[in-house]
Amino acid sequence: MSTSQLPSVDPTRTAAWATLQSERDALSGTHLRALFAADPGRFARFSLRLHGLLFDYSKQKVRAETVQALLALAEQCGVPAAIEAMFAGARINATEDRAVLHTALRDGSGGPRMVQTPAGAEDVMPAVRAVLAQMRAFVAALHEGSWRGATGRQIRHVVNIGIGGSDLGPAMVVRALEPDWLPHCRVHFVSNVDGAHLATTLAPLDPAETLFVVASKTFTTQETLTNAHSARAWLTGALGEDAVAKHFVALSTHEAAVRAFGIDPANMFAFWDWVGGRYSLWSAIGLPIACAVGMDGFEALLHGAYEVDTHFRSAPLGENIPVLMALLGVWNHNLLGSTAHAVLPYDQSLERFAAFLQQADMESNGKRTTRDGGAVGWSTGPVVFGEPGTNGQHAFYQLIHQGTQVIPCDFIACARSRHPLGDHHDKLLANFLAQPEALMRGKTEAEARAELVAAGKDEAAIAALLPHKVFPGDRPSSALLLDALTPRTLGQLIALYEHKIFVQGVLWNVYSFDQWGVELGKQLAGAILPELQGGPAQVHDSSTAGLIAAIAALR
Repeated sequence: MSTSQLPSVDPTRTAAWATLQSERDALSGTHLRALFAADPGRFARFSLRLHGLLFDYSKQKVRAETVQALLALAEQCGVPAAIEAMFAGARINATEDRAVLHTALRDGSGGPRMVQTPAGAEDVMPAVRAVLAQMRAFVAALHEGSWRGATGRQIRHVVNIGIGGSDLGPAMVVRALEPDWLPHCRVHFVSNVDGAHLATTLAPLDPAETLFVVASKTFTTQETLTNAHSARAWLTGALGEDAVAKHFVALSTHEAAVRAFGIDPANMFAFWDWVGGRYSLWSAIGLPIACAVGMDGFEALLHGAYEVDTHFRSAPLGENIPVLMALLGVWNHNLLGSTAHAVLPYDQSLERFAAFLQQADMESNGKRTTRDGGAVGWSTGPVVFGEPGTNGQHAFYQLIHQGTQVIPCDFIACARSRHPLGDHHDKLLANFLAQPEALMRGKTEAEARAELVAAGKDEAAIAALLPHKVFPGDRPSSALLLDALTPRTLGQLIALYEHKIFVQGVLWNVYSFDQWGVELGKQLAGAILPELQGGPAQVHDSSTAGLIAAIAALR
């Protein structure tokens, strides 16, 4: 294995960390209300714009000195060098001895992008462009009707079979871009090995008009291959074995396994080991996106991400939106003690965005080992959750406003709706603006009392209700405001979070691009499966053994 291209730095031993601890203490008695009152220019000071996108972090519990200390932390932890190493194709995923080069998939510069291999530097762009051309030809054939099923009928439904990064990203994007869907076919997603997911998806479909996209880099993922074989049986039961070649394509790197399944290798779309699963929607894994919105729409998505990549690589740290997002997250999590982070899109089309970010963030940085193999001595990531507004307001905002733990929030909205309907969007934006203001301001006891008096409550009722009507406020949030949710702006949004996650991994001194933590459960499931199918009993703890016996008895 090669040596890591990133140095191992204990963030808590940097000079900047000590300064940040002093900042935390200095700000501990200062309410966000007071910070706004003291600085009428706070919004202008703590907001940035990029290609029409606005990032407002003025409601974070920071002052200018805090931001300077955070920027010093980024310098002392080697963030600028890490950014350059990633873009240069260095093998910074050291535990898997791989480069991290998903940014090359959306590189619109027209120039080369080099990856460092054992044999030396190699330009990846010819291969990237070849796959994009292959995708364009396929999508055109699908929508023009020249790609037809085994019976000669046009394909009307595309079913993507994948899991994790081969599902969450494409499924989120396809849902988000519903106004851009082309009329000729619909895209569906199956991921869960629970048979209900595949069965209910296929129930209304006609095999003669259905195409399956099997997304698995190694073509060995248990859930994906189980679903793929069941889909194959469904298809061949109706159309025969010869139909497989016309109704299945593969997104994979394992040609022999793809061929053995019955898929023509000419219909295999390749990607590379420097594309991590949760960063792969920009690759051939994005084929279902292109099927849904067309290749022009897919390339607009890539372009939006490329705009952010260019900003991330070139902007000074203090003007770098992903870097600031990452630093504010470390400030809230490690210095202020917040254990969760809420992502709250005020756009129903982004209903799968928080689920996508859960994998991108928690699988990337949920680590307990430093880059030099030691034990992490600090927390490496919050629990990420979210739900579109205004639904979330009627679900969990109570805890965010008045609960005993402080949960920083990202509020996301679009100035213009792609589904204009009466005054719906104005009301949506009113809530988008009101919630972070309420979290920042809160409601004092005096303000709550005045409201109760104005409502005509007597002193006994006021005394009983007053403690429940007080909001502490002083709860941090950031806002991301887009023009409208288009392929380009969605690409920008996703890339911002990708780079934020990478920077946080650098700051926390962990490898963000492996996921060894998912392996143990897979190994144990593989051992248990034969027992559930009548094989000999294995040695387990009493709980697992008891549950296996209970399942057998219930069956």
